[in-house]
Amino acid sequence: MTATDMTSRDLTGAGKLLFQGADWDFLTLQRIHDACDNIARSELGLDVYPNQIEVITAEQMLDAYSSVGMPLFYKHWSFGKHFAFHEASYRKGLMGLAYEIVINSSPCISYLMEENTATMQALVIAHAAFGHNHFFKNNYLFKQWTDADGILDYLEFAKRYVAQCEERHGRVVVEKTLDAAHALMSHGIDRYPGKKKLDLRDEEKRAGKRRLQEESEFNDLWRTVPTGPAKSNAVLSIERRRRLLGLPQENLLYFLEKSAPRLQPWQRELLRIVRHIAQYFYPQSQTKVMNEGTATYVHYRIMNRLHEQGRISDGNFLEFLQSHTNVVFQPEFDDPRFSGFNPYALGFAMMQDIERIVSNPDEEDREWFADIAGTGDVMGVLRDVWANYRDESFISQFLSPRLMRHLRLFHLHDDPEERAGIKVDAIHNERGYRRIRRELAKQHDVGYIDANIEVVDVDLAGDRRLMLRHAVVKGAQLNETDAKRVLQHLADLWSYDVSLVEVDAADKVLKEYVLNPRSLAAAA
Repeated sequence: MTATDMTSRDLTGAGKLLFQGADWDFLTLQRIHDACDNIARSELGLDVYPNQIEVITAEQMLDAYSSVGMPLFYKHWSFGKHFAFHEASYRKGLMGLAYEIVINSSPCISYLMEENTATMQALVIAHAAFGHNHFFKNNYLFKQWTDADGILDYLEFAKRYVAQCEERHGRVVVEKTLDAAHALMSHGIDRYPGKKKLDLRDEEKRAGKRRLQEESEFNDLWRTVPTGPAKSNAVLSIERRRRLLGLPQENLLYFLEKSAPRLQPWQRELLRIVRHIAQYFYPQSQTKVMNEGTATYVHYRIMNRLHEQGRISDGNFLEFLQSHTNVVFQPEFDDPRFSGFNPYALGFAMMQDIERIVSNPDEEDREWFADIAGTGDVMGVLRDVWANYRDESFISQFLSPRLMRHLRLFHLHDDPEERAGIKVDAIHNERGYRRIRRELAKQHDVGYIDANIEVVDVDLAGDRRLMLRHAVVKGAQLNETDAKRVLQHLADLWSYDVSLVEVDAADKVLKEYVLNPRSLAAAA
């Protein structure tokens, strides 16, 4: 693997080609980076972390694929399994490889495949090193939830710590602990920015002051306002137990790390590592349309500008356009290749549509987007959007009727409890536009797509059963096979029985699961 730090230099030779043909070397990459940097900062107003470019082989790219896009990561059997599958598919020609992988860190590391042509390297640098880089540094979710300065050191620590655990405690038990943690990874995150690590000593002092303040303000009120039936000692004990355990708790890995009675200290540290990495990916799962749309829009603007400046030849620009067209291709709903919305296509189309609304709106745009229509500051509006929205809010705020018509969007209603069958529920009228936009936004809302599962109680006085609750949204219950497998991992970490009930909006129990623990060392 070879790498080079990319620092900005003064541009010279405007109008001179950055490269010719498909060949490139590291000096070529430096020239490309500097030219892109000049456009990104001076014309687009982007604010980015320092860039580091690393060139890797196709095999190394497959390896990075397999470890969830993180080339610097601890070892686990599942990564090898994914590597074998991807490698076989790639060799058979059944799949292509990403042109790049980019890490949200400072410096921002962009991995380029050495097999890329010079044109593709220019596209990747514009896309990843400036588009994704700006989004990582400026979007509010990444600011709240990720530590770009510390992630690389933490990944290095995680890799070293897992290796040490395998040496001391044996590979099997370490793998099984990681298996269980990985199974719970999507339920090992905090979804609200208030839940951050606190100074517990200071928090205890402030909590005491708050209690005294509350008592001085509300004691007289409690004497006069009816309180309802007196609470029994059993109820008070339950409430006190739940307070001490911090229940209800949505972050299952955090709860296990702090409260699982039989875990060893090194196992708790492994859960903490997986939890921190899950939190690192949390913003990315909510911003795929925006993140890819931003990077695609930025690379499109930069590559077009380089061509206008005479830095890229017509032939190389046509190569770029072909690749760009493939990236933003969106199959029609009746196309056999259709599998949902391409985030690159939807994101890029919405960014271009915002550009049109800001610079050349029609009356419909002025009615729907009065705050931005005709203001003329395209990049100012886009930078504000990139900083302050996630996919769900971005779509619900900025998907225009004109773009819906262009994409020929419509909404199908399919309720299995209704005999009418499938019907078109929203068409191209004002009511239909709002319905389509609302329903598409919901598909990117974590409140709808992620199961709301919480630890609600622990039977400390009895068999120490861990009790969980799944609040079912619109009848979307858990897949029984997957639920049992994940709950088995949870029971293994807890070391006692685990139960989960699925309840609807009326608190009616729809299904209940009960799993018994196995020994982690012997788990199959």
